[in-house]
Amino acid sequence: MTTTHCPKCQSENVYFDGNLWVCPDCFHEWSGDAAADSAQPDETASVRDSNGTVLADGDAVTVIKELKVKGASSAIKVGTKVKSIRLVPEATDGHNIACKIEGIGALNLKSEFVRKA
Repeated sequence: MTTTHCPKCQSENVYFDGNLWVCPDCFHEWSGDAAADSAQPDETASVRDSNGTVLADGDAVTVIKELKVKGASSAIKVGTKVKSIRLVPEATDGHNIACKIEGIGALNLKSEFVRKA
């Protein structure tokens, strides 16, 4: 087998480990099939709102459901506009939007409860 460059960082320091190529610089793993490897990150990297619109860092969103906040006496009302969101794609609990809301502070929201403004 011949070595290749890492498709993510273009490093030459790659090695074959069983059935996957591994890049020790960026920890990217791929099978060597370029078509299959390039399709996977695009599908998982996008965060979508309740209507299916792709969200990006810095977008403004509107809350579509009243949300209770743990430790706070008030809730986030329907129609609350949240500006300058930050996406957290590695969120394991589903809270994939980090933001600040006036009167409540910094918190994380689930994308299924917002729509792009």
